[in-house]
Amino acid sequence: MSTLETSLQTSAEPLGRNELAALVARDIAPGSFVNLGIGQPTLVSNYLTEEQNITLHTENGMLGMGPEAVGEEIDGDLINAGKIPVTELPGASYFHHADSFAIMRGGHLDICVLGAFQVSAGGDLANWHTGAPDAIPAVGGAMDLATGAKDVFVMMTLLTRDGVSKLVEECTYPLTGVGCVTRVYTDKAVFLTGPDGVRVRETFGCTFEELQALVPLPLTPAAS
Repeated sequence: MSTLETSLQTSAEPLGRNELAALVARDIAPGSFVNLGIGQPTLVSNYLTEEQNITLHTENGMLGMGPEAVGEEIDGDLINAGKIPVTELPGASYFHHADSFAIMRGGHLDICVLGAFQVSAGGDLANWHTGAPDAIPAVGGAMDLATGAKDVFVMMTLLTRDGVSKLVEECTYPLTGVGCVTRVYTDKAVFLTGPDGVRVRETFGCTFEELQALVPLPLTPAAS
């Protein structure tokens, strides 16, 4: 394990979206094949380095996606699954949507990074529907990614707008996948999920004790 996974670290301030994306990018192992979900996870592509040699997959049919396109780089025909203009890296390839899902379902992705409404202590993921009568379901390929990728990283704010923890003992929203999440990256902490419960790898802008007061399930420092 890396130092980040064996000792509890604390920084002075909560992380912003870009800082969180940079942290996730640094944690992706060199040579990995990765899918970035719609929303916050798309920012991760902007912080991957050439030395990491990461191959990004997007479910609308591309391997070798680069960072978000800006200015004259923008090509209206070159977008990711979230309809954001992107760049292509040397060797990029394009294929049918069905082939893209075969990559997702066939266990060919090392990591997918997804957003979430809730993650349970056991690593269950709920990210496609809140169950509210006026909510619009938006599953996309999330179920395929959650079950097909070797590791599932979640990026989300720890609390809802009402101050309720999205990390919960059991999900109350419809599930996307069961026991699939291995890490949860939030503005206040990084959590490691698994059979030993939820461990806290590092905190941002709060102490471990303050974090525990926000989350309604037992937490342990990753070093313990």
